[in-house]
This record gives sequence, structure tokens and C-alpha cells, in this order.
Amino acid sequence: MKSFILVFIGGGLGSGLRYLISNAISQYSKALPYGTFTVNILGCLLIGIILGYAQKENALSSNQTLLLATGFCGGFTTFSAFANENLELIKNGEIFNFSFYTIGSVLIGIFAVFIGFYLTNR
Repeated sequence: MKSFILVFIGGGLGSGLRYLISNAISQYSKALPYGTFTVNILGCLLIGIILGYAQKENALSSNQTLLLATGFCGGFTTFSAFANENLELIKNGEIFNFSFYTIGSVLIGIFAVFIGFYLTNR
């Protein structure tokens, strides 16, 4: 239950910050979703820093990693988790799985959104 609460708190904080940053940046351009792009890249950088620091220095407890990486970064953007999982696949030499996961996630994800819209608007 403690793990759930840590992820819940971190996720709430990350989601709130994502909303604030994305809205602040998006007001300057409607051509592309720069707010989401910025949050996704920041989230990737942040999860890399957190997990890299935790691994190199062994300085973060599992609870701190849950709060910061799983909770905060997961709430800030799931794209950061997606990017980290892809990095692990590349580091493990699983190029086929990396390609399948990346291409499949993007294409099937977009298709799933389309289907959701279609089902609710027919």
C-alpha cells in the first residue's frame, strides 16, 4: 500500500506540472503541440537523470525511485517510461523488439484513438 501511495502522490504532482507547462507553452503556437513535445522531452531527460543517478550512486531507495521515476515521471509523461523501455531494449540488443514496440505503439496507439472517436461518433 505504501508503494501505491508514493506512486499516487508522485503521479499527481507530475500530472499537475505537465498541465501547467504544456498550457504555458501551447499558448504560443497552435501549429504543433509544442507543450506536449516539451513535456515529453523533459520527462525523458528527467527519468534518465533519476534512474542514472539511482544506478550509479545507489543513492535512491526503492521508495524514492517509485516516487520520482514511476510516480512523478509517469504522471508527467508516460512517454518517458516508453523511451526508457526502448533504451533498455536497445542496450540488450533486442533490435527487433525495439522496432516492433516503437512502431507498434505509435501506429496502434493512433489507430486506437481513431477507433475510440469512431465508436463514440457514429
